Amino acid sequence: MMTQRRINSLIKQLFAVLFLVFMLLPFFLVLINALKPRIEIIKNPMALPHALSLANFTKAWVTMKFGTVLINTAYITAFSQILLIVFGAMLSYMLVRWDFKANKIIFTVLICAMIIPFQSLMIPFVSIFGKLGLMNSRTALIFFYMGFGMPMTTFMYHGFMKGISREMEEAALIDGCSHFYCFWKIVFPNLKPITTTILIVNILWIWNDFLLPSLVLIKDKNRTIPLSTFYFFGEYTAELGLAMAALILSVLPVVVIYLFLQKQIVTGVMDGAIK
Repeated sequence: MMTQRRINSLIKQLFAVLFLVFMLLPFFLVLINALKPRIEIIKNPMALPHALSLANFTKAWVTMKFGTVLINTAYITAFSQILLIVFGAMLSYMLVRWDFKANKIIFTVLICAMIIPFQSLMIPFVSIFGKLGLMNSRTALIFFYMGFGMPMTTFMYHGFMKGISREMEEAALIDGCSHFYCFWKIVFPNLKPITTTILIVNILWIWNDFLLPSLVLIKDKNRTIPLSTFYFFGEYTAELGLAMAALILSVLPVVVIYLFLQKQIVTGVMDGAIK
């Protein structure tokens, strides 16, 4: 006869499986519809394709100019990450290690900035930066991401850095190291777990962001992947098969990065929670 503990375990496993199926179902539907022609999608989007075809992927690649938009998205994402990590880590180091009276005020302002919704800044954002001639520039968009992402990045680094011992830094400073050298050679290597977590969080945000690029990038040659995918949906028609194929193409690079760094992500989350 099954014990109550065994029954509870089976119930938990059942709910876990059902939750997994619920989470994977949208991805499964996207995949099977990307392999079907438009007429099959309209007839029954839940059915399996009659014959596997990569025609949607080929046409989506050409229509989106996927090579160009992939380079644009990778360029914006990569340089945004570099700036956020470098300046976010250094700012956190200053706030944690240096005893300035303004540190608490700066940190409070950063925390308050995290709760301001971007939608409330859209109109003045477009108006001001349009007059400054900063629209339709990938480089300008990088600095916009840096501004919007700095509060969260600094907050995550700040909590982790407080748990790092100061003894090695103090010894290095006594030996004549500068604060700059001490940070990059001693402190920053110890931030690897949280840096990996921040990297993934910001990559998912910037890579998949639609709203900010739609406001800044106007010309076709500067579009990112989410913008190019959006143009498969017209006012009266929608190229569903092409859109599904484009979604899979856009997600694959992020999935590969996540799978490659998943161990570091879990470690960073756990270490951040402990510290």
